[in-house]
Amino acid sequence: MINTCKLLVHRQFFNSSSIRFFSSGVGSTKQSVLTDTFQRTHTYLRISLTERCNLRCQYCMPEEGVQLQHKDKILSTEEIVRLSKLFVSAGVNKIRFTGGEPLVRNDIEPMMEEIGRIPGLKTIALTTNGILLSRKLARLQSAGLNLLNISLDTLDEHKFTMITRRLGWKRVMDSIELALQSGFSPVKINCVVMRGVNDMEIIDFVNMTKDKDLEVRFIEYMPFDGNRWNDKKFVSYQEMLGRIQEHFGGITRELQHDQQFNNTSKSYSIQGHKGRVGFITSMSDHFCSTCNRLRITADGNLKVCLFGNAEVSLRDQMRNGATDSDLLEIIHQAVLNKKESHAGMYEIAKNKNRPMILIGG
Repeated sequence: MINTCKLLVHRQFFNSSSIRFFSSGVGSTKQSVLTDTFQRTHTYLRISLTERCNLRCQYCMPEEGVQLQHKDKILSTEEIVRLSKLFVSAGVNKIRFTGGEPLVRNDIEPMMEEIGRIPGLKTIALTTNGILLSRKLARLQSAGLNLLNISLDTLDEHKFTMITRRLGWKRVMDSIELALQSGFSPVKINCVVMRGVNDMEIIDFVNMTKDKDLEVRFIEYMPFDGNRWNDKKFVSYQEMLGRIQEHFGGITRELQHDQQFNNTSKSYSIQGHKGRVGFITSMSDHFCSTCNRLRITADGNLKVCLFGNAEVSLRDQMRNGATDSDLLEIIHQAVLNKKESHAGMYEIAKNKNRPMILIGG
């Protein structure tokens, strides 16, 4: 039995009356460790590598910035590799690296090379703003990177500077072309849609998929601490889809694609287009019932829901001497405490949570 005296577990997940470990410990099946009380099995892990970013996007980071933690508080390469191996041993087959901006982390290439050698890991994904991608893509791809998402919220260079509070639009566009040339299929473009900011560019983004193997994913604007979310900026996926249908006509839902990958994105093909479009509908039509995702923040906290504020520190457990068996029991308890669904967008807007940059994109 785990020595609970030495494990400093976050009180929002555990209290003295609710601790209940699975009886056979690590001897339980892989499925039981990562399966919650609603029979959702979590095979997808998102790991934030850093809280730092070279952009200052309005929907991600508060205008006044964020208080970054000391480097010693951030997971080390060895800790990230250990957790990756542990989660894969429990049934995870897809790991996505996020941030902040993951490519500002100097050791990302050797880290990914080590993680790419983990047996049973099928997909290594990366979400990046693309600013530094040209310098690192070749080595990352050789290490096993096989899925790439690039964030881009506008096709207008001046508006890019306004949204991100930084320069760099041309680098992002060049990174998209480089990813296509490197054989990523499709290259996914993440676009957060905000009314009065970039919603008038939806059709222009869809036009990008005409002759290129791109999947443009329109993301509903979500509330996080410090991003000044309000419903006047919110554009629902139903409205976005309606605009696209009105302009292009033949658009078809790819149900098989959605179901096969437990996809957060509702995917659509457009007649005559090489690529496709998708919608991340977390606010207007959540997909909690099929959620198979867990998150680890850059400082080592496990979050079982993007919009939940309950966290448990795996970093502290490792640094206090927890064995892999100990960690698996803690992870299992966290998964069991996952709620059936998150709250509505107005409730989420009122709840205390980290800024998006401190959670991981």
